[in-house]
Amino acid sequence: MAATVAMQEEARRASQVTASAAPAAQVDTARASRLTTLAAPEARMNAAHAVTAGGLGVMEPPVDFAGAAVPVAGGLEHPRFVGSPQLTDVASGATVLGTGSKGDGLRAVQGALMDMGFALYGGADGRHGPDTARALRNFQVHAGLRSSGVLDAATLKALEALAPAPGSRGQSRALPSPFYAGQPVRVVIALREHRTLLFDPEGKLVDIFPNAVGTAATPTHPGLKVVRAKLDQVATENAGVRLWNDRHVFGSRLLDLSWADGRRSGEELHGTSAPALLGGDVSHGCIRHANEDILVLHDALAVGDRIAVVETLQDPHLGVPVTVG
Repeated sequence: MAATVAMQEEARRASQVTASAAPAAQVDTARASRLTTLAAPEARMNAAHAVTAGGLGVMEPPVDFAGAAVPVAGGLEHPRFVGSPQLTDVASGATVLGTGSKGDGLRAVQGALMDMGFALYGGADGRHGPDTARALRNFQVHAGLRSSGVLDAATLKALEALAPAPGSRGQSRALPSPFYAGQPVRVVIALREHRTLLFDPEGKLVDIFPNAVGTAATPTHPGLKVVRAKLDQVATENAGVRLWNDRHVFGSRLLDLSWADGRRSGEELHGTSAPALLGGDVSHGCIRHANEDILVLHDALAVGDRIAVVETLQDPHLGVPVTVG
């Protein structure tokens, strides 16, 4: 019953939010320049990992790491991790890094997680605390591993396979194609991984952002959705005052979502006044992002763009386009 009431409240808020929608996107020149930089393959993502199908860049399918071969002791190969005595010990199974651990090897792992779009509010400080445990759990969900929050040999092995090159963001492999049930999408939201993947109109990955999603009582619902309306900063702040008496609650931008068939979803993409909560299940069903990230999403997306919401990137609805005729 409580969940039903919460869903009704989200639907009511979505109706009120949409009424405040700006008639057109107001694109700031500086942010548009940032988006152009993000979209450049050499700056954000190695386009060599995409192949062409139907005119859209299709990323290779997700990989199950559960049955992958265990690396030989000390056999680190990724340039982010090679040469670290601390990580060599982890790779050999001699130790694991959990709460209270610290060191340069752990700092390198934290940097890789952040560059892959996993929330780590404290940054890469080389110390294992609650933020690092949460980032590792979210990554372990993606890799199909036991979600322990501890850096063990299996988790490091998966990071070696997936982490981007030093100085790069994104992911080296195991990314979805930008299609949901055969329909092209601009965004894929992985709920249990707490990540949002943005694709350009040609289907190439632009960037991956951390998010926060609904609680167990007020969940974010998987499925195919579309952008119904876009709110600029003034409209977003006005909606926050009207609905929550807090002009900062929705952050700097808001995108109202409906189901693909036109039904109201009661969910939005928006910024946040509590960035430390990114990476968790904390909302009333909306998908929260860092304010700098929601600016990129707001500028990149148009009303009518499709958004796939899935539990993980292993979702079977994600795949190549369906051939018609």
